[in-house]
Amino acid sequence: MTHAINKCSANETAACCCVDVGTIMDNSDCTASWSQLYATRDEAEAMLATLTGKARQVESEPCVIQSELTEQPDGVRLEASFTFSCQAETMIFQLGLR
Repeated sequence: MTHAINKCSANETAACCCVDVGTIMDNSDCTASWSQLYATRDEAEAMLATLTGKARQVESEPCVIQSELTEQPDGVRLEASFTFSCQAETMIFQLGLR
């Protein structure tokens, strides 16, 4: 007797052999990073404020934000990381930046 549903691996559901959301979102990656060069410190600080505001809109618990502004010969580099309490918030934040 043949079965209509193929045998699926542990990462797939038996109903349609689709990937389980838990396989993709396992809360192992809760940090989003940003790195960009700006012409001036004011531009870099304005972007950091924008990114911080977007993170605060998404967070359910306080997002840990670490940032550094580095003077370079051709401008100011903003390096920032945003660590959320869960991976879903990280993804929502990243999608909101597109």
